[in-house]
Amino acid sequence: MSSNPVISAAGRALTPGAIALMLMLCLSWGFNQIAVKLVLPDVPPMLQALARSLGALPVLLIIGWFRGVRFFERDGTLWPGVIAGMIFGIEFVLIYRGLLLTSASRAAVFLYTAPFFVALGSYVFLGERLRASQWGGLALSFAGVALAIGVPQANVDANVLMGDLLIVVGGALWATTTLIVKTTALIKAPAEKGLGYQVAISIPILALAAWISGETITHVPGPLSLALLAYQAFWVVGLTFLLWFALVKTYSASKLSAFTFITPLFGVVAAYFILHDTLTIAFGVAALLVIAGLYLVNRPEAARAEVAPDPNV
Repeated sequence: MSSNPVISAAGRALTPGAIALMLMLCLSWGFNQIAVKLVLPDVPPMLQALARSLGALPVLLIIGWFRGVRFFERDGTLWPGVIAGMIFGIEFVLIYRGLLLTSASRAAVFLYTAPFFVALGSYVFLGERLRASQWGGLALSFAGVALAIGVPQANVDANVLMGDLLIVVGGALWATTTLIVKTTALIKAPAEKGLGYQVAISIPILALAAWISGETITHVPGPLSLALLAYQAFWVVGLTFLLWFALVKTYSASKLSAFTFITPLFGVVAAYFILHDTLTIAFGVAALLVIAGLYLVNRPEAARAEVAPDPNV
């Protein structure tokens, strides 16, 4: 173990390649919201989540097998993996339950409180030091998301507020899984194994939630729904989540999480082209706010200041 000062993985600045990859992930996740909505007439939400976990697990196992990952090797990741998996499953139960009470637009905004929880957790547990300008950047990006999706909204009752709260807790759990990866033995494990814990353990949790909710499939889903379910399972969970956790192991958690603010903006654009929603001037202003916020969080001056001993060297 070396005490030489280096830029730690906890605070490592994003490279151009990492930024490009994050943009691709956010684009995929933004379209995923549209995919879920299009499949709802054929498959209820929690059964969708269950189906994508069931479909993603073989993808992770096959990729891991090709890469020589030892899924069952004793490496100290069992309990962190189990805990992360339970949180991963409960996270989606809360998000889908919240969507029954609040609107999709409000849910999209409140889910993206996650970067605030990541930033706070990174400060407390990882030693990342965010400057005032970086906190301001997170606030700008969140304001951009809120403006793009139209918050605040009228006619908000207690049920809607409860749905909002469930979504916020879901965002906090999303942040928690990121921090668990960064602060436990999972940081040294292959990304396939770390995500494999979460996907595998989420399956019984989501199955139980679907059963308790009384969800059923009353007819055979059409070709479009089956294709979009495959997209969610194989691409979104099986591949993009895998890439996300690989990035989390390497780069600054707070900086990566800040990029997720772009996801709902991509969702708005996808809704325009696919669902024929209307784009407004407010969306352009919102995009500028998000870009300005990302610049403040990721500008090189701040990245060079984040220097600390690397405990993994």
